[in-house]
Amino acid sequence: MAASTAIDAGLVARFKAALDRLNPSGAKIGLAVSGGPDSMAMLLLACEAIPGQFEVATVDHGLRPEARDECALVAAACAERGVPCEVLAVEVGVGNVQAMAREARYAALADWANRQQCAAIATAHHADDQAETLLMRLNRGSGVAGLAGVRAAQYRDDLALAIIRPLLAFRRAELAQVAADAGQAVARDPSNADDRFDRVRLRQAMADCDWLVPQAIARSAGNLAEAYEALTVFAAQSRPQMVSKTADGYLMQPGPLREVNRRVLAMVMQEMGGKPRGDDVARLLDRLENGGGGNVAGVLATVASGKWLLRPEPPRRES
Repeated sequence: MAASTAIDAGLVARFKAALDRLNPSGAKIGLAVSGGPDSMAMLLLACEAIPGQFEVATVDHGLRPEARDECALVAAACAERGVPCEVLAVEVGVGNVQAMAREARYAALADWANRQQCAAIATAHHADDQAETLLMRLNRGSGVAGLAGVRAAQYRDDLALAIIRPLLAFRRAELAQVAADAGQAVARDPSNADDRFDRVRLRQAMADCDWLVPQAIARSAGNLAEAYEALTVFAAQSRPQMVSKTADGYLMQPGPLREVNRRVLAMVMQEMGGKPRGDDVARLLDRLENGGGGNVAGVLATVASGKWLLRPEPPRRES
């Protein structure tokens, strides 16, 4: 495999150290490369840090006429360096286009990774992405789960897919410089300059705030992720003492910690087949704490003698 040229050795060492933490076995991984500066820099760093230990997939969502050329750009960069590359064409469902495209992309990557026997998929999320995500979610009043941002390592049970993000300590400008120093052409997504999107407006505002340190904000997101994981474990350990099975549902005794109550409530609803959104669970928690109840995600919740009774929502009567 031909190596890249003119890549800063310090950046390569940082990238390799991140991979050693996230993929300690050194097993083959897959890189998700879109053709943009960040993911192309990841490709170039991987060529230097782990030659022969990775393959590349690039996804054509079919949403923009330029997508085919961007995939061809990735394929050409891989061919030049002797890196196996596959173009994955997906169909995006109707609805929230960005969300649907993301899910279609991860589903295709999961299928590809399993076929290629890759231990994990690496994506090119970096410190600036993480900082933007945290600030956006702060502005929306998110809880600990949202404020944890994107995780350095994540496992998607629904897709049987391990995802790693080895660039979370890198700045956007550093990655752009990697591609520039190597003389590597990159794709430019026009949506990244479209101020109709919240993230773009936030990015523009951050550019004028030189006192904000994206790497420090990203570390805060990492700390919040650790707190989220600790709360998740504690809630799971608390569940057997808080919840008992009834003839037609579950009876939950709320405890003194509101966040644990919220998490256990969500766990039980999921066990009953519901897929509650975080905001819906929070609103139901408010009602239960005030002696009320409600229907959420197919679950009917009521209060009985200070305990919360959770049963399947009865079928609606035909009019």
